[in-house]
Amino acid sequence: MKYFVGIDIGGTNSKIGILNGKGDLLTNTSIKTESIKGVDFSLNKIWNTVLEMAQENNIDFKNIEGIGMGIPGPVINQEIVGFFANFPWERNINISKKMENISKVKTKLDNDVNVIALGETIFGAGKGFSKSVTIALGTGIGGGIFIDGKLISGANGVGGEIGHMKLVQNGKLCGCGQKGCFEAYASATGIIREAISRLMINKNNGLYEAIHGDLNKLEAKHIFDEAKKGDKFSLDIVDYVSEYLAMGIGNVLNLINPEVVILSGGVALAGDILLDSVREKLKKYTLDNALIDLQIKIGELGNNAGIMGAALLSEK
Repeated sequence: MKYFVGIDIGGTNSKIGILNGKGDLLTNTSIKTESIKGVDFSLNKIWNTVLEMAQENNIDFKNIEGIGMGIPGPVINQEIVGFFANFPWERNINISKKMENISKVKTKLDNDVNVIALGETIFGAGKGFSKSVTIALGTGIGGGIFIDGKLISGANGVGGEIGHMKLVQNGKLCGCGQKGCFEAYASATGIIREAISRLMINKNNGLYEAIHGDLNKLEAKHIFDEAKKGDKFSLDIVDYVSEYLAMGIGNVLNLINPEVVILSGGVALAGDILLDSVREKLKKYTLDNALIDLQIKIGELGNNAGIMGAALLSEK
C-alpha cells in the first residue's frame, strides 16, 4: 500500500496527515511549529511526528512515497519559498530540498491556500468542477485558482493572491503594507476594525452588550451572531462587509469565470446572513454571463482541506 503525507505548515501550528493511495485520511494531528527555533528544527520536528504517526497506525514509513506541504507564502516551482508570512525564516529557501534531505522522501510545496483549494476541489465542495476558485476568508484573505486540473501559481508564486486586489484607491492600510486591498475590508481583521470604529461612537446596540463593552474581546463571530438576532448595528456592518465581498468576488468572476466559488475560513461560517447579501450584490460587480450557473459554496473539509490538498501535490 502506498501512503502520502500532507502538511499544512503555519507559523504557530502545523497540521499533519497521512493518506493512503485512495485518498483516505488515515490519521492526522496538529503540533506547534516552533518556527522561532529555525527552519531545520521545525522540519525535523514535523518529520519525527510523521514517523510517530506511522508507527502508531502500523504504517511502514518505507511505503511513504511523497510529502506535500502547504506554505503561507509564494512558492516557486513547488520547491522554493520566496518569503514566509509570519515566519522568522530567510527568504528564498528551498524547503523541498531540505525536507528531502531529512526524510529521504520526494517533497513538493505550494501556497497554503492553493493546497486548500486543491483539497476542496478534489475531495470537497469543488468535486466535479473543472474551474474553481477558493477564497479563504480568515484573519486575511487568500485565494486558490484551479483550472482544468492545474493550480495557477504564476511565474513567481503570487498567482491567486486575491486578497491583495485593490478595491479602494489609497484606501485602508493592509497588513501587506499597501492600501485599499480586498483583505483590508472583508477579512476578519478588516471587519473587526470597522466594527470597533463604529462602536467607539455608538454603544447603544446588541453587539456592545454582547462583548460587555470590552472592544479587545470583539471577534467577527460576535458581529454575525448579533446580526442573526436582528441587531441593526450588526446588520449594518454585515451589509458593509457583503458590499466589499461582492466587489472582490465580482472581480474574480470577471477575470477567471469559474463554475464554482468555494468560501472557506471563519468569515465564511457566517452562512446565509452574509452569503445571501453577497449573491444579491454580485449583480452590480460582474458581467451577467459570469453568473450563469455559478455556484457559491462553503468549503466542506474544514481544517483537513490543507492536509488533503498538500498530500495530492505529492502524488503527482
